[in-house]
Amino acid sequence: MKIFKEFPQTKPSNLLLDQVDFPSDLKKLDLDDLPLLADELREFLLYTVSKTGGHFGAGLGAIELTIALHYVLDLPHDKIVWDTGHQAYPHKILSGRKNKMDQMRQLNGLAAFPSITESEYDAMSVGHSSTSISASLGLNEASQMLKDGKTVFSVIGDGAMTAGLAFEGLMHAGHLDRDLNIILNDNDMSISKNRGGLSDYLAKVWASKSYKKLKSSGKKVMKSLPFGLHISRTLKDNLKSAVMPGNLFEDLGLHYIGPIDGHDVKLLVQTLQRMKEKKDPYLLHIITKKGAGFEPAENERIKFHAISKIEANPPASKIKFQDIFGEWLCDKAETDRKLVAITPAMTEGSGMVNFEKKFPDRFYDVAIAEQHAVTFGAGLALGGMKPVVAIYSTFLQRAYDQLIHDVCLENTDVTFALDRAGIVGEDGPTHSGNFDISFMRCIPNIVIATPSDENEMRVLLNSCYEYKGPAAIRYPRGSGKGAEIKKELSAIEIGKGRKIRDGEETCILNFGVLIDRAEEIANELNLGLYDMRFVKPLDHELINNLVHKYSKIVTIEDHTIIGGAGSAVNEYLSQQQILKPVLTLGLQDDFPAHGSRNQILELNGLDIESLKKKIANF
Repeated sequence: MKIFKEFPQTKPSNLLLDQVDFPSDLKKLDLDDLPLLADELREFLLYTVSKTGGHFGAGLGAIELTIALHYVLDLPHDKIVWDTGHQAYPHKILSGRKNKMDQMRQLNGLAAFPSITESEYDAMSVGHSSTSISASLGLNEASQMLKDGKTVFSVIGDGAMTAGLAFEGLMHAGHLDRDLNIILNDNDMSISKNRGGLSDYLAKVWASKSYKKLKSSGKKVMKSLPFGLHISRTLKDNLKSAVMPGNLFEDLGLHYIGPIDGHDVKLLVQTLQRMKEKKDPYLLHIITKKGAGFEPAENERIKFHAISKIEANPPASKIKFQDIFGEWLCDKAETDRKLVAITPAMTEGSGMVNFEKKFPDRFYDVAIAEQHAVTFGAGLALGGMKPVVAIYSTFLQRAYDQLIHDVCLENTDVTFALDRAGIVGEDGPTHSGNFDISFMRCIPNIVIATPSDENEMRVLLNSCYEYKGPAAIRYPRGSGKGAEIKKELSAIEIGKGRKIRDGEETCILNFGVLIDRAEEIANELNLGLYDMRFVKPLDHELINNLVHKYSKIVTIEDHTIIGGAGSAVNEYLSQQQILKPVLTLGLQDDFPAHGSRNQILELNGLDIESLKKKIANF
């Protein structure tokens, strides 16, 4: 494997990769050519990602596997289901999208993750983790019923394997006992450090003497097996016991293979060919290195999990909302020994690194297990602690039942910090947090806060934490308008908004971080402007006063119009039989595209000029 020490500055000229546009082209190469192709693909990936930004550490580690899969399978007839999609950039390059990689994550360009609307080579649109086994099992069952001869492979990382959904799929696959191929790409590294029993279990494989011996002799063993990987159950069991300290996957009904070197492309081709020939459920365990072939990423795998576009003169960075949360969390923990913090594998992304260092006994990274995170928090609260669950808005969707059943039904004192609410930009629809208000607003007991700027976020975090019951604060990815942050731990009354300015005829009710746009329009058009702060409970007293003062009301939010904050205002007015024209502005009834945050807001009519025009004509 060729090792690169920096991002290429010019587009590489590749002897073999230039010949490969589709998997059918790849099959024309000799097996001995594949290691060189892997080097060329790695260099090309480094070059393109430096221009666009994106997830690439996992993709670097999966290059040899991707080549082997494309070499062995008959794509797109056969199917590869990529879990989460972080590993899939090499797949995109080899499946007809090589010349579009410079448009990755850009408006009207390639999606950040596999998408069935983008390519027939993408078997499933993904972005959330741990779905691949269940999806591939469904694809395989459909193939069995239709007798169309498809071979289905799923590729799942060790981090994604910690989620319950993955094990639900594994158990069903073992029960059906039919042809299915699962590849566990074990790079011992998720976005945050892997946690939990499965991670410990896989680590034992890494550390075992038998595995160390296998690394030196495994190739010989694999190649010596006639007719396939396993001649008999007895031989398979003997090999298993020689390699593994016990075997969870075999107990679930799967035939286990491995662990093998995931960077040996020739060995991978031979192994995958044999798996394809077999008609039983197999799990292949490969060992890879995240960021393989790029020295900085190998040394700092968390930092290089994903990168932003590399610019010669990047703009000065503002403090991010996630960092404001992390600072508040530490400050509050100093004053309240009952505060505990929970994250489902997003320590870095949620700004909790310092908290973990300062309060390791009060910090829980529960791995990719959102359902468990929420119910675990409920249990902590019932036991007398004050849990703060930091979770991305899009991932709270996965724990909706737990939010209702385990937290809100019992009015349990859990605070939710919902990062990445609203438009997330380049990561696209799978990661947008534009539904949280609607799916939380209908649940009894929960408080929903929408801070408008950096200081308001700190105030509302503290206010919701002090509230005795379930409360959620939603805030976006990135930074705000640059408001001065007051360091005191102040709190306000739950459900009370604030006046920004008085105006004539029309008033704007702002919910969230579009406040800077609302301020500019209100000042120019002489409109009233009120920062509502809370969607639930609404400030009914304030609204009652405003309907007597203004003839028209405008609501603005970075959330879907359907079921959002504006809907809550309209519902209240209807209940009170108050007839008042209301212009509801927010995200449209659609999944947002991938592109910059400002581009997506413009597509939804939430840029300054569009907002101004709509309000002026109202």
